[in-house]
Amino acid sequence: MASKKQIILPIAVLIAGVGISAAFSAMKKPPEEKAEKVIHPLVEVQAVTVAPMQLSVDSYGIVKPKYTTSLVAQVNGQIIQLSERFVRGGFVKAGEILARIDPNDYEAALIEAQANLAQASSALEIEQAQAHVAKTEWQRIKNNTNETIPSELYLRKPQLAEKLAQYRAAQASEKRAKRNLERTYIKAPYDAIIESREVSLGSVVSPGSQFGVLNATSVAEIRLPVADKDLQYLVNNGIDAPVTLAAKFAGKSVTWNGKVVRSEGVIDERSRMTYLVAQVDIPYGLTEKPLRFGTYLNAKIEGQLLQSAVAVPRHLVNDGKIATLQEDSTLAFKPLNIVREANGFVIAVQGLNDGNRIITSALEYPSDGMTVRIENTLLKSPETQLALKKE
Repeated sequence: MASKKQIILPIAVLIAGVGISAAFSAMKKPPEEKAEKVIHPLVEVQAVTVAPMQLSVDSYGIVKPKYTTSLVAQVNGQIIQLSERFVRGGFVKAGEILARIDPNDYEAALIEAQANLAQASSALEIEQAQAHVAKTEWQRIKNNTNETIPSELYLRKPQLAEKLAQYRAAQASEKRAKRNLERTYIKAPYDAIIESREVSLGSVVSPGSQFGVLNATSVAEIRLPVADKDLQYLVNNGIDAPVTLAAKFAGKSVTWNGKVVRSEGVIDERSRMTYLVAQVDIPYGLTEKPLRFGTYLNAKIEGQLLQSAVAVPRHLVNDGKIATLQEDSTLAFKPLNIVREANGFVIAVQGLNDGNRIITSALEYPSDGMTVRIENTLLKSPETQLALKKE
């Protein structure tokens, strides 16, 4: 059997070890407790500016002349003269002679008509003299006759009427001959650019034959389609509104100023658009940047002037409200009085004041009164941490 010493010694060693371990544990310093730190969502903000804002409506169109004229022959003949400027793209002035039809036959017809007029004039003067003599003779002999009223034949009234009719017919013939002679000159009715020419020297034309087409350079027109819903942003449905027209010329962006002069008054059956017509005076007047016919343009029609408005990105607005950062670093939703949505922006006239900060970050589950922070700013009130969501 084990001795008493062999039993007591291990028990004593175990008790000593437990005592020493307890002593060391008592000597160890407990760790310090740290306060719980709450991290609030980090957001980005942008200050808004409330200021007068000019609304506008975008459109497009093609430049066309206000007046286009097809020149046609009104008399027969051979073309004996053509102007050097009577070519496609040539510029001509009002009254300029573009072509000449052989006038010989018409000059001869005019001489003949003038001769007939002279004969008719002479015959009328003779007849008027004879009628005067007849009337004088009647005054002399009426006391010796029972008749108190002379016959028209006696006073040569029928003969005088016949000579007067012949004279007027001769006048009409002379006028017709002069007009036909004038028609041998083909003239430009206004300042124009030649769109096309259909004849050459030596061509024989007859009434109705086409010489060419002219486009007036005094005024250019652009038909501008506008959606019916956009008319509300224009003053007086756009009539008399200034228009800024933009296009490329010689590889550079160029703008011109125009004015809406009328509405076509109907909705196009195919496009369902209302067409406004803008005009630009003297489109070819500026040689450095002429507004050429056929140019495709982007147009901006000036609309209503809002005295105080703000534009914010459309994606920041939800159900007509936008998130803003308050002075106490809390989030608040403000309702907007939205006037228009266009080009990714919302235009509002009420809801925001100058200097208000809108939150441009996307948040998950945002709520009124929640505390947020911006860069380098820690906020006071503890809130549940919200994660940022990137779009």
